[in-house]
Amino acid sequence: MIRGVGAGKIMAEQTIPENAISEKVIGAAIEVHRALGPGLLESVYEECLAHEMSLRKIPFERQKQISLKYKDLSIPAGFRVDFLLGGLVVVELKSVENLLPIHEAQLLSYLRLTGCRLGLLINFNVEQLVKGGIRRRVNGL
Repeated sequence: MIRGVGAGKIMAEQTIPENAISEKVIGAAIEVHRALGPGLLESVYEECLAHEMSLRKIPFERQKQISLKYKDLSIPAGFRVDFLLGGLVVVELKSVENLLPIHEAQLLSYLRLTGCRLGLLINFNVEQLVKGGIRRRVNGL
């Protein structure tokens, strides 16, 4: 039997499918960023990331419309997420000088409204994607 704080964390990470999905999409995003670098429009990165995820056989829905309910009001296309991966992970893309608190609030709202537990906020407009370009947020973990 494995005991200790670290052991539990390792076992939990291995059994949560969201972690495996996020690792794959981060790898795909790094590949896109290596090839293109910073400074392009968000729509370009979105198109290229969709292509890279297809090549890697990562299941995704792009510009997924999500319905929104407020009391007795139903809004069929209340918002759109850039990518919904395997129905489990929300990915929101940006190409901005700096990520702002509103960008994180947007991602957290998407997580809450979709019921997903993990979201990635990826800003391609940085020199090194791994250093400051990726923020991982959880909902209810």
